[in-house]
Amino acid sequence: MNHAETPIRRRAALHSLGGATIGIVTAVTSLAQPHRRVPRRSSLGLVSYCCNLLRRQRKQLNAATDLFQPLNFLQYCHTVGAGGMQIALGQLSDSSLAQLKTYAEQNSLFVEAIANPPRDQADVARFDRDIRTARDAGAAAVRTVIMPGRRYEQFKSLEEVQTAESHARQMVERAVPVMEKYRIPLAIENHKDQPGYERVALLRHISSEFIGACVDTGNSLALLEDPLETIEQLAPWAKSVHLKDQAVSRTEEGFLLGDIPLGQGFLPLTRIVELLREQQPHVNFSLELITREPLSVPCLTKRYRELLPEITDQTVQTMLDTVMKNQTQRHLQVSSLTAEQQAELEVSNVQQSLKWAQENLML
Repeated sequence: MNHAETPIRRRAALHSLGGATIGIVTAVTSLAQPHRRVPRRSSLGLVSYCCNLLRRQRKQLNAATDLFQPLNFLQYCHTVGAGGMQIALGQLSDSSLAQLKTYAEQNSLFVEAIANPPRDQADVARFDRDIRTARDAGAAAVRTVIMPGRRYEQFKSLEEVQTAESHARQMVERAVPVMEKYRIPLAIENHKDQPGYERVALLRHISSEFIGACVDTGNSLALLEDPLETIEQLAPWAKSVHLKDQAVSRTEEGFLLGDIPLGQGFLPLTRIVELLREQQPHVNFSLELITREPLSVPCLTKRYRELLPEITDQTVQTMLDTVMKNQTQRHLQVSSLTAEQQAELEVSNVQQSLKWAQENLML
């Protein structure tokens, strides 16, 4: 499926935002205005990372304003017609928790939390507080990552990878009693860190109904995996979903991989959603579209191959063939824009994705 025929041009992209975008950007300072018209609701939530640029721009205008204060962000999600949110809750006061939970229930919005796993035994108490907060906020799941950074950028040797994997397993093992205590699932994202089969092996080793996957629909491409195969592997374990589309283009060292509004990339999103719904009918889907320059996947370099020794020459060639077949110049270009323009482009990307998900994915 290739939806990427024409390049995004700075002027055209910004022109397409129109007055509605400006209104939504302005609305961050008054998110709960009752007279504002709320768009038709999508069941697709927003991960806070979708709005990094908007948050920064609003803080520049008013340092006291924080879009990522949980209630602010949930109100923003409601304002733009999203179905819920995934965000770091931290530790909220009882009154803030009550406000957040009441707002979510009154507006039929889901809440998912983001938390760091317990680094060591001394960190378990902090993790316990984070999970208790998530439980009290009515969170359906808590998303986490267990390995630092992208495998092919973070590590210098396979030995370092193996050490990190051992530490990751220990962190999850420490998390299990806490998740079982509060009876809320921990959703571990496939974060360009481990191949799908390795993540499944870890989940089987842990073997807890409260430990599963936050299935990211695009990250597996960075490890040269077929996204449908990764979805099939992780779907039985899905506790949360990061829905994204991807644009690719060839480079000397491999390829560029970038987030792009839903329906404008090459991922088979309809089939991906079907596979996940078949296994997990009630799992929440959240848009994770980070408005930034595309990322480099240097799959032809020696270091990349050393860190993923199971990858064969045929696997590399298959992925590069896929890239060439779906190659596009439709990557997001952000660095040349002003902070205000970046925020406007980010809002437009979210709006386009919510609309496309409603019309094409029944989300």
